Amino acid sequence: MLRTPFARLVGSSALSNLADGVFQVALPLVTLTVTRDPATFAVVTIALRLPWLLFALPAGALADRLDRRRTMVLVNVGRAVLLGVLAASLLAEVHGLWLLCALAFALGAGETLFDTSAQSIVPSLVPKEQLTVANGRLYAVELTTNQFVGPPLGGVLVAAGAALAVGTSAAAYALAAALLLLVRGSFRTARTGPPTRLRADIAEGVRYLASHRVLRALALCTGLGNLASTAMFAVLPLYVVDPGPMGLGEAAFGLLLVASAFGSLLATLVSERTVATLGRARTLLVAAAAPLLLPVGPALSTHVAPLAAGLAVAGFWWMVWNVITVSLRQRIAPDHLLGRVNAGYRLVAWGTMPIGAGLAGLIGSLVGVTTVFWVAAGLMLVCLPILLVVVTDERIDASEADLESAVS
Repeated sequence: MLRTPFARLVGSSALSNLADGVFQVALPLVTLTVTRDPATFAVVTIALRLPWLLFALPAGALADRLDRRRTMVLVNVGRAVLLGVLAASLLAEVHGLWLLCALAFALGAGETLFDTSAQSIVPSLVPKEQLTVANGRLYAVELTTNQFVGPPLGGVLVAAGAALAVGTSAAAYALAAALLLLVRGSFRTARTGPPTRLRADIAEGVRYLASHRVLRALALCTGLGNLASTAMFAVLPLYVVDPGPMGLGEAAFGLLLVASAFGSLLATLVSERTVATLGRARTLLVAAAAPLLLPVGPALSTHVAPLAAGLAVAGFWWMVWNVITVSLRQRIAPDHLLGRVNAGYRLVAWGTMPIGAGLAGLIGSLVGVTTVFWVAAGLMLVCLPILLVVVTDERIDASEADLESAVS
């Protein structure tokens, strides 16, 4: 049975992800009031994701040096303050592109610290044999608040007033920080040997990830997938929200994103059964191939149904992919390196996001938004041969056995 500290982590995660879900709809809709030029519009997404390219490795080293729970608390407090500033600027009607970019960059920097610490703290709260179950439950709560509740609530709140939506996110972050304070104990990893410099710690984590064939391949494939999906989502509001070709309103845009959450929630219920039936390697291959439906839908049609179906299918398989790969990192990487391995993985996996947003803005401005969707589909295809050749069940089992041998 999963213990009370983990339940409190889940509760805090629910509030944090509610804030994320509201803000992920509010930010592009606020940006639409400033510009509808694809290249300029994408700049805010670039600012939000650029910190993963710049700060992921230092964030991992800090996650292995600092108390992970305390780091998460401080980041959520900082998020609440930043969004409070944005809400005030919206009320005063003094917001502009420069302010949106600055706040997006600061929030993205905090996200590198928070997410790396959050993924690294789970093994300290649950037994190793329950990691898959724990990650599945954590993802179920996260996606329910992040995608089911947050986006439609964000759309409704923005329709009532953008400042109200941003203020709601700020309050949720503050409550999440308060709940994390109830998780007692120290979550600083034990360090042996003489003191080391931050640069040396970063290098050690990078070497471990670079030398591990399975983790390296999974990081690369996640990076390609995120490059493609970020490119698509960076321009999707221009295509979906009126006067774009699909012609939806702001609240309807928030509701549309719920389609992905339906698929993701189903995945949390059946991911273990799916893996037991197909095996981990084959499941990962399907999880990389199925989301191709997402960019192809709007590339071929301006109707809502193909896009909604693509979101649902992609949401299901993205969730399955995440449950497997996060659990694998937690099982394969030693605890004293886990923060740095997670950060190095995220550098490759999430560092591609600002590149995807920039690519989308450039392509959208030069040849149109629809071309961005086709490019995203092509990028998703690249991962399939990598998985076929490198990521096999035998290699996965051997990697887990290597850590067990080292620990014993």
